[in-house]
Amino acid sequence: MQTRVLTVNPQHPEPEAIAEAAEILQSGGLVAFPTETVYGLGANASSANAVARIFEAKQRPLTDPIIVHIADFAALSTVAKTIPPSVAPLAKHFWPGALTLILERNDNIPPIVSANQATVAVRMPSHPVARALIQAADLPVAAPSANAFSRPSATMAAHVLQDLDGRIDAILDGGQTTIGVESTVLDLTGERPTILRPGGIALEALQTVLPAVTMRAKLVEMDALAQSPGQLIKHYSPRAKVLLFADETAIPALIKTARERTESRQSVGVIGLSVERTLFQALPIAFFDLGETLEGAARNLFAGLRALDALNVDVILAHGYSREGIGAAIWDRLLRAAEGHIQAG
Repeated sequence: MQTRVLTVNPQHPEPEAIAEAAEILQSGGLVAFPTETVYGLGANASSANAVARIFEAKQRPLTDPIIVHIADFAALSTVAKTIPPSVAPLAKHFWPGALTLILERNDNIPPIVSANQATVAVRMPSHPVARALIQAADLPVAAPSANAFSRPSATMAAHVLQDLDGRIDAILDGGQTTIGVESTVLDLTGERPTILRPGGIALEALQTVLPAVTMRAKLVEMDALAQSPGQLIKHYSPRAKVLLFADETAIPALIKTARERTESRQSVGVIGLSVERTLFQALPIAFFDLGETLEGAARNLFAGLRALDALNVDVILAHGYSREGIGAAIWDRLLRAAEGHIQAG
């Protein structure tokens, strides 16, 4: 298969390219497209055969559910069987946007989308290209991140090509995504609204609308059934081994580890904020600058892991930051990239 790359204006996507991509979805094909979070790999969510192609292309286990994307609130009833009262205020504040809701699955959505569970994950993206594509296709679009399974998510079209060239029909290239980490997944099917995956919408923001919201992000073993996308213990992982340190207080331990690894002739990469670059100037390491803020770090995190992989480093060293706001999502991604292991520091 030859993967077509259709370059579009991210704010005002060309109708011809959108129409071509929509026709591919309608015919059962696969199209990667930008959302505000990461690039998604889309298929007709109403077709079990089309969704099966996502799992095949990504080599994703069938136990890992997929988010369904819609373009307007009216389409929600075609995806979810029941809509709890809490959905309306959440949608008013956060849709379109980086919030995924877990609801009871409508029979219109085949079980393969949800790992044969009775629930479904659904969101309404805000990116103009994603919205134009879903509207033109006139169907719900199942779309996990557009990368090979367990690899760092794609935040630009080049990342999609690295992993999926020749395995999918087309890519809508709308440039780099703006948030850079996936959506927050909020489960509304239990007694209390619960975040199963931190992401682009912070816990604190959700609590201003639903004060009862709590967090329960889990590390699910690779062969186990995941309740939500993004729960597996090994996820977002580069080929290099990731050594994760707890927070800024662990920087001396991180520097010590970097020195020891280079002295043992290992190639070392470090990802960190701009202000941290000078801490490593005396060491022969590759430093990827995530930017000056945590928002920049989220936007550049996956690109950094991929860039250091491209340098063939043996290990990548990183540490966590604040666990509030977008910092919680950054920590979650780093923890899974490190397969759940935290270094002593």
